[in-house]
Amino acid sequence: MAKEKDLALGILDTIGGIQNVEKVTHCMTRVRLTLRDLEAADIEQLKKVPGVMGVIVESTLQVIVGPGLVGKVALVIANISGVEMGEEIPLNAPNSNIDREQTSNRMKASQLASENKKKYKERNNTPIKNFLKSISHIFIPLAPAFVAAGLLAGITAVIANLITSGHLSGDGWQQFSLILNVIKNGIFSYMAIFVGINSAREFGASPSLGGIIGGATLLTGASAELPIINLFTGDPLIAGQGGIIGVVLAVWILSLIEKKLHKVIPNSIDLIVTSFISVLVTGLLTIFVIMPFAGFIASYLLIAVNWILAVGGALSGFLLGGIWLVMVMLGMHHIMTPIHIELINQTGVTILLPILAMAGAGQVGAALALWVRCYKNKPLINIIKGALPVGVMGIGEPLIYGVTLPLGKPFVTACLGAGFGGAVIGYFGNVGAIAIGASGIEMLLLIADGKWWIYLLGLITAYFFGFLCTYFFGVPKEARLPKEA
Repeated sequence: MAKEKDLALGILDTIGGIQNVEKVTHCMTRVRLTLRDLEAADIEQLKKVPGVMGVIVESTLQVIVGPGLVGKVALVIANISGVEMGEEIPLNAPNSNIDREQTSNRMKASQLASENKKKYKERNNTPIKNFLKSISHIFIPLAPAFVAAGLLAGITAVIANLITSGHLSGDGWQQFSLILNVIKNGIFSYMAIFVGINSAREFGASPSLGGIIGGATLLTGASAELPIINLFTGDPLIAGQGGIIGVVLAVWILSLIEKKLHKVIPNSIDLIVTSFISVLVTGLLTIFVIMPFAGFIASYLLIAVNWILAVGGALSGFLLGGIWLVMVMLGMHHIMTPIHIELINQTGVTILLPILAMAGAGQVGAALALWVRCYKNKPLINIIKGALPVGVMGIGEPLIYGVTLPLGKPFVTACLGAGFGGAVIGYFGNVGAIAIGASGIEMLLLIADGKWWIYLLGLITAYFFGFLCTYFFGVPKEARLPKEA
């Protein structure tokens, strides 16, 4: 660590100190510095700093230090500035244009203060709170994509439902629906990659490596003719098995491996060896351990669902509606697709889907309660405004990952609201949908035998109890604090 620290301090000494640095990033070999005043930098002295291999002056000042070392030097500079790498450095950042001893002392004092602050905060920290905080940091940056893609998905589903019900016809509508689907699939089909990148940023791993691990769960290249076999069961693995939480877990493991390797691999080969070993080991663990484990859970959940269906009535509706958000979060909701299809093939309708659709309605009620109780939290309100319309249309990801899950309590109360909605539909019974792929308000067009009013009653019940449970029991204190957008 001493080498990269000395090099970072040497660079700062010749460019006007950290006060003259607006942003620091890096590529494979170069530390990229955006300077406030390029004329304040002594380029000739910078070239003479031990460890500097070259300097390129463009819109950013690019200091060549070589692979492996470059990330560590950039991180030291970011730590001195007090902000994350890539973020804008404030003008009141500590001045590094002083002697090395003073700068080193300042870094030590800052580190000590940070550690003391951390210890103080740990008194009120719990593993669950820390987990939810990390989930928030991973998924909230994706909220704009969820909202945009969710709205497209909602419009596409409405068009598809109108085509299925016979209200729209013609190749033009089919093409238009297909085009919208292609656009929105950019986030929903490859969400594992986006989450892998954000998880890596949160856990301190390389974002590109996190994207690779997320993409590995999609099993690109595997097929029905040439599958990847689950070593524990002998069955083929399913793409996406393990869900988004599986990706988060895998990237967390990646971060541990990569950080450890950075400490022991020589800088000259760090870029090649660390990246290769980290991806290889984590990828194998993901495919042969994490994904099969999720499949094991999924198979037993399927048995549990079949048992719940056998019980029947309002209790079944409550349990199915209440657990469905959890299954969506774990990426296990796809196991129900063949059941829906088989039910439609045998009976003409699936009586499961209307009950499970209550999960989204419970979230809508929870989001409305948060809107009322947390009106001073402008960033949260802005996310709710964008996610709520598509939530009403049955697209639940924006509300799950942007609102309820990061806050923790609202996710639980949304599940309760969904349970009450499912209980209503389960109580009346035999409320079926003639096709799959829709939920929310739009499923009204697909409810068979004129029982749309029962489904609507279930939606209203889920909205109401999702709102009620969240309003009184599901609003975290910190979410009510005033925040500016």
